[in-house]
Amino acid sequence: MHKVALQFPEGLKRKAHGISEALRKAGYEIVISGEPCWGACDLDLDLMKNSNILIHIGHAPVDKRENVIFEHFSHDFDISRLEGVIPSVESKRVGLITTIQHVHLLDDIIHFFRDRGIECVIATGSERTPFKGQVLGCTFEAAKNTGCSEIVYIGTGLFHPLGVHLATGARVVAFDPYTGRTEIPDERRLIIKRHTLIEKAKEARSFGILLSKKSGQRREELAKRLEGLSDNADIIEIGEITPDALLNFGYDIYVNTACPRLAYDDQARFPVPVLSPQEFEIVCGAREWVEFEIDEIK
Repeated sequence: MHKVALQFPEGLKRKAHGISEALRKAGYEIVISGEPCWGACDLDLDLMKNSNILIHIGHAPVDKRENVIFEHFSHDFDISRLEGVIPSVESKRVGLITTIQHVHLLDDIIHFFRDRGIECVIATGSERTPFKGQVLGCTFEAAKNTGCSEIVYIGTGLFHPLGVHLATGARVVAFDPYTGRTEIPDERRLIIKRHTLIEKAKEARSFGILLSKKSGQRREELAKRLEGLSDNADIIEIGEITPDALLNFGYDIYVNTACPRLAYDDQARFPVPVLSPQEFEIVCGAREWVEFEIDEIK
């Protein structure tokens, strides 16, 4: 009997029983990962060792993996709600990007905008984003490759569109398909906050370089290069990066080479500043402040 491991991100774990039941009836032995999961970059590698195959629900692959099946999760919304975006769009030619949940709707969205006199450009991204027009919180290549000075982002939250704006310099119009709200992300607040952390880090006496054990977040070469920038830096290999784990080490500053969102989105949760690799380079004098850029995994 084949043993199948199932893995779900936090928002889809309630679907575990139904999928498990269907596979058991088909004759498979099932084991479900109970570990936290934040994306396709976070495969349960330990569970894979004792299973014939891992089925990861919710995301598209970010790298090539044997014996792993990715079943991404799609979500429909009423495209007519995009009518509220039109007044915010200033160009007649815009880049169009979204997250994996909505990539299946992009053709329909193109027609919607075309009927209103707006041409949409959808570009391929990197290996981490196999669908045209798809972006992740760590990869904005599909936005960069549109070559457009204005980009429409469809998805929840402001992290993705803010990252796209910083990575491309384009004006970004963000539409949340769940709330129907349209926003223009403003990077000034983030830049001020990051500048404050960088200045504080210049007074630090110890740096912990965080090297992730997660399957699609491990940037060992980067971590080693950053360690070489300071005699006071140590590499800390870690699975789940939590405030408690960092508090127990007691470093003055941490440098994140794992998921880029940890440094930006979760900063308030941590006891001391968590810098991106580029910010640490500024602290060490290896990069000028004017060369500030948002961290991506490419």
